[in-house]
Amino acid sequence: MTAQSSAGRIDTSRPHPARVYDWLLGGKDNYPVDQAVAEKLPAEARLNAMRNRAFMHRAAAWLAHNGIDQYLDIGTGIPTKPNLHQIVQEIVPTARIAYADNDPIVLRHAEALLVSHPAGATDYVEADVREPAVILEHARRFLDFDRPIALSMIALMHFITDDQDPYGLTRKLVQALPSGSYLMFSHGTTDEHPHLVSSVTRTYREGEIPLRMRTREEIEPFFEGLELVEPGLVTATKWYKDTPAPREELSGFYVGVARVP
Repeated sequence: MTAQSSAGRIDTSRPHPARVYDWLLGGKDNYPVDQAVAEKLPAEARLNAMRNRAFMHRAAAWLAHNGIDQYLDIGTGIPTKPNLHQIVQEIVPTARIAYADNDPIVLRHAEALLVSHPAGATDYVEADVREPAVILEHARRFLDFDRPIALSMIALMHFITDDQDPYGLTRKLVQALPSGSYLMFSHGTTDEHPHLVSSVTRTYREGEIPLRMRTREEIEPFFEGLELVEPGLVTATKWYKDTPAPREELSGFYVGVARVP
């Protein structure tokens, strides 16, 4: 694995979405400021994080079984086993996975934990989805953009507000991919938990973390021009392919996998 150096730039004075998410998943790589935000969230938030993570596991395995051996994962988060590369390389040992996140703490743990299968490779760049050109420049040195790539954007774009052009940012990344590539995507919503809208929004606002939950209709444009794989854009527990059906539960995420024509 290759990676840049974190150089001790971790800011523990302000909460960060990656560390709040780590707490929700039961991780230990977070700080009191992150815990303070996470503990104010409704209890359902932890279950929703786990359902979203389970979707990622199923979708990544399905892509690997269908021959995709290159992955660009943006908004990686703090490593929580099994990570994307561990799922994929269990199926395709030679797979190459490039990770990107904008929190230096993720890089620190990536250096220790994101160890590739000997036949494959992993890479990491500290970068922000709001700078897609930076991510693509790095990814092109590691992945072959003449062959299909799976772009993973899991639990990421609800932290990008409307004024930051979330659809345009996603489109720039997708348009860089060759035909036959895929977008693996999940996005936070309160469609199935309307009673939690005010408390969730207030908690993140008090933590100075921008948050823009979106409805199903607002999430559909992220897939513009792509071919959604069945079952389409659904809530997290309703997406599965060649595995037993998950227990159907209310979800705080819409998810989907789509092919680049």
